[in-house]
Formats: sequence, C-alpha cells, structure tokens
Amino acid sequence: MLENLFLDLENSYQEMVEIRRYLHQYPELSYNEHNTAKYIYSYYEKLGIEVQANIGGNGVVAKIYGGKPGKTVALRADFDALPIQDEKDVPYKSKIPGVMHACGHDGHTATLLVLAKILEQNKKSLSGNFVLIHQHAEEVNPGGAKPMIEAGCLDGVEAIFGTHLWATLPTGTISYRVGPMMAAADGFDITIQGQGGHGAQPHKTKDSIVTASALVVNLQQIISRKVNPIESAVLTIGTFTSGSAPNIIADTATISGTVRTFNEQAQELIIEEMERIIKGTCYTANSSYTFNFEKGYPPVINHKEETEYLAQCASAIPGVTAIEGDPDLTGEDFSYYLQHVKGTFFFTGAQPDTDGPTYPHHHPKFDINEKAMLIAAKTLCSAAVQYTNAALKKPTLVAE
Repeated sequence: MLENLFLDLENSYQEMVEIRRYLHQYPELSYNEHNTAKYIYSYYEKLGIEVQANIGGNGVVAKIYGGKPGKTVALRADFDALPIQDEKDVPYKSKIPGVMHACGHDGHTATLLVLAKILEQNKKSLSGNFVLIHQHAEEVNPGGAKPMIEAGCLDGVEAIFGTHLWATLPTGTISYRVGPMMAAADGFDITIQGQGGHGAQPHKTKDSIVTASALVVNLQQIISRKVNPIESAVLTIGTFTSGSAPNIIADTATISGTVRTFNEQAQELIIEEMERIIKGTCYTANSSYTFNFEKGYPPVINHKEETEYLAQCASAIPGVTAIEGDPDLTGEDFSYYLQHVKGTFFFTGAQPDTDGPTYPHHHPKFDINEKAMLIAAKTLCSAAVQYTNAALKKPTLVAE
C-alpha cells in the first residue's frame, strides 16, 4: 500500500513545487493570511474534501475518512510569512514588498495539500480518518495553534504528527527527539527612566544609557552563574534604543530580548533573577524602571511512543536517514497540540543543493531544497497511514 502512495506522491511532486512557488510569491503576515487561507480552502473544495475555514481565526481544517475502521490522526502545516524583504535572485521571489516566506511555511503547506490529495484518492483502501490542520500565525505569539484547538480542531484526534523543513539539515535526513525538542520562547522589554541633560554636565543627570549598558552585562550572569550548567537556557538582548543627539544624555533607554528554556523551573528562576538584577542595577544608578516579561509558546515535548514510531517509519523509507537530533532553542506553537494529544514534531532536512552558503531561517536569502517536501510527505504519509491502521504492529519497510 505504501509503495503505491509513495509512487502517487512522486508523480505529484511537480504540483508540490508549483504550489510552494506560488505561495512563496504571495506571502502574507501572521493574522493577515486571508488570501492564503482562501487558496487552501479552495484546493480542498475542488477535490470534494470536507473542509472548514475560519477555525480559530484564519485556520483551515480538512477531513478525509478512510474506507476501513481505524484511528484518527492529525497532520499540521503552518502558512504565515515574515516581515522580511526577499533578496533571493530566483523566478519565484516574493512579489510582496517587505514580506517573505523565510521559514519554509510555504513548503509545509504545499506538502500537506498534495499529501491530502493522495490520501483522498486512495481513501477507500485506507483505515481510520485524517485531519489536515492548516494553521495561521505560527510566527507571532500567542499564535494560531491555541485558538484552533479551542475551536475544536483536535476533537476526536488520537495522535498528531508535524514537521518543519529545516534548511541547515542535509536533505534526506529526518531529525527526531523524544521529550523536549524545542524551547519555550519568551520575550521581555525593560525601560530605564533616568534624568536627561547636557552631555557636558553628566553630574547633573542620571544617565539611562550607562545604566542600561550595565544591565546588559549584569543580565548575562543569570545564565552563566544562576542557571544549572546542565540545563540549556538562553537570555539574548536583541534591541537597545536610546538617545536623540550626541551631546544629550538620554532620559530613557529601552532594551528588549528573548529567553529560551526547556522547563518551567528554569523559566521561573530566570524571571526572578532578572527582576532582582534590574532592581539592583537601577537602585545603584538612582533610576527607576519598568519590566515586562511575556511568556510565549511552551516547549515542544514529544511523546516517547509516537516519536520512536515516527523514527521507525522514516528509517523504512528508501533514501531517508533518521537521526536523533539535539534539542533546539527555537520555539514552535506545535507544543500546544502535544499538550492535548499524543504525537511528535520532527525536522525534515532541506539544505539546498548549492556550492554557496546555506542561509538560515529568517534570513533574506533563505530558501529550501524543494526535494525535501517529497521526503516530508512520504514520512508523514507513512506515519499517519500506518498509525491509523490499528492492525499494524510496526511500520512497514518500503522496498527500494
């Protein structure tokens, strides 16, 4: 059965590429993906697949019912873009100024749409049911996963599988991990209120830039001296804004950044230590402050049985190498799905075939190896089709 499904996917690969390139040219930012959602809805509608729009916002959910009894499995793809100017020199370059699919979500969407088409064409011989979740707003907290779940996208679902095309991982590789795989992604901003004045009379001021600069250094001690070195954690200052002229001592300074952790204990420790250090640094400078900490997505924690099952499915696919990867401190709101049902999230290697540099995610020249979409489709197909079939005890080895 899998051999036939894989052959159908291979024969539909060019359609995958065409969909991905179309979406790449017309990206839409988080919470504004109206045309993309319409495109996805229309694709399913033309195939006669049951589909609903406006799920938890711009989300789209389709359902395919197999001809035999079995489990219900969900597959998820996100479809929002980023506020980045596309700098690639390719025919499918973004046509929307300042907006770009710089994280592979266009590829995720193309992969799931074509896979759904193949499942629909073969549904009479398949067991169980398939829920195709097309999620909006993955890139911006609070994200699209949570409202889609609240709107019922996981109702009746027994397991969920999802993947992220990963441009820095060799194509042909599936990277999986049991337990914590991706980090909680939090954000913060701190404003220092000093007392501005003339640059030639610093003794009559409370220099907010000096205080904020000391704070940038002091905050680094949390990771190096407060967090257990066995734990993985990151505290990054991403912006520092202050001043209006070279001869004016700034009245205020603002810094912002992100914190990444894999467990709640480390997260709470960092918040507590940040508050203490900010308070102490500002007290020394006789200045006041405001501190806002926003908890973002929780960590992605994969379920053991489903992850090991996914690894076995991937290993049985010709030309695919499954490896146990390291935890990654990037964030993903797929974590919310895993809090409600069993499942796993994995990386599909999508490193471009090029002699030049491989550009990371969120880079203006980011691109993927489109062949990775076919690998992702086969892996999701194998996991979903075999998981829904309760009679199967272990994944089937696909012949070369």
